[in-house]
Amino acid sequence: MLNNRADADVRIAPETRERVLQAIADTGYVADPVARRLASRFNRIIGVFTYEPAFPSGTRDFYHPFLLGIEEYAERVGCDLLLFTSAPVVDGRRRVFHQDNRLRLADGCILLGREIDGTELRRLNADGFPYVAVGRRDDAGGPVPYVGAGYAEAVGRLVRLSLAAGHRRLVYLGMGLTAESSADRYRGFQEYAAGAESARHIPGTGQDIDTLLDGLLADRATVVLAEDFAHAVALEQAARRRGLTVPGDLSIVTLGDPTVAVPSDVAFTGFHIPREEMGRQAVKLLADLVDGSVSGVPQRLLPCELVEGETLGPRIRRSTAAERRP
Repeated sequence: MLNNRADADVRIAPETRERVLQAIADTGYVADPVARRLASRFNRIIGVFTYEPAFPSGTRDFYHPFLLGIEEYAERVGCDLLLFTSAPVVDGRRRVFHQDNRLRLADGCILLGREIDGTELRRLNADGFPYVAVGRRDDAGGPVPYVGAGYAEAVGRLVRLSLAAGHRRLVYLGMGLTAESSADRYRGFQEYAAGAESARHIPGTGQDIDTLLDGLLADRATVVLAEDFAHAVALEQAARRRGLTVPGDLSIVTLGDPTVAVPSDVAFTGFHIPREEMGRQAVKLLADLVDGSVSGVPQRLLPCELVEGETLGPRIRRSTAAERRP
């Protein structure tokens, strides 16, 4: 009735039709156009495949907002979600393609993972199966449809704020990952910190936090951009134990939200990743691909929200005494 169907086998009593239409008018209901397109030809089942377990306690904060956004938009367009959990783990990671692959139970699939196997993306491209990756992905035998976050621009904004505050010796504290999200963050740092006196990249993993702080102080770094929120918290706590102040003696900014629960009462300067909206947009994009209403390979980068916080301040002359260990 809502689709103005004229099928002979669809019989609705006139009085019932009038009551429904009156209820629609009273509530202001408007049928979602995506839902109407999908209802006509498809199973309305959206697959969700995660390359790491979606619900372990250690990473629930990372996946949870994505899943909230996916569920919300799937409900809006009247689709069911099918979480693929039977995929085997090979070399510590799940694989989409395996002997009992049931991917085609769904009309299309959303892929979630910090690092997604390029070989499987190439096969998905070759097979023509509708899918959308959450997070920007490099070409894999052709362009990859994705909804990602604008990490490079977000990091660039933090670098510009640092430079405007007088900082000239910047350090990028990385995680040693090869994922596109890490590459985008570092690209933003390189591009916007080109005018600084010093802009170094050092690994945040594999070394004691006090040794790391020693190196930063020896290098006369005045602001640290930490890719991992946990590294930022540990560094701030180590500085405080020495009698240093943040941001007075050392400014620290974070390049994204926590991916694990890290206790801290400090409001770090940084940016929020629009993870819920990325989940919603991934479902919208997949629906467009499934019903053929979008041409080419859609790719979207959503802006990150700047968080002003309290850990980025003007550059000051650090006292030698404050640098000494207690």
